[in-house]
Amino acid sequence: MGYLYIFGTIFFTVYGQIVLKWKIDKAGLLPEALIDKVYFLLHLLLNPWILSGFISAFIASLFWMAAMTKFNISYAYPFMSLSFVLVFLLSVIIFGDPVTVKKVVGLSLIVAGIIVTSQSL
Repeated sequence: MGYLYIFGTIFFTVYGQIVLKWKIDKAGLLPEALIDKVYFLLHLLLNPWILSGFISAFIASLFWMAAMTKFNISYAYPFMSLSFVLVFLLSVIIFGDPVTVKKVVGLSLIVAGIIVTSQSL
């Protein structure tokens, strides 16, 4: 059950990041004038998708608290790095973000780190 809690943390974290990026991209650039910035951000905060991203972050926190009851943080926390990998892959697929050699090498090192630390249980 503990791994389900880690998976839930990762899933809801990734969902929140992707949804926020999607809706903020659609909203456009942050205006220059202070009052326009405030209006722009308040308008975003009232968007149901943006709200779902914040709620998702809260749910991810609940899953993380549950995971902490099952694992040492030094074991569980490296799995959170999978969110970097998933956000990268989804950003390439959904937003057309570029894939570079440096990004692939960095993500490969993250995955290698997860494999090494997962052997320590």
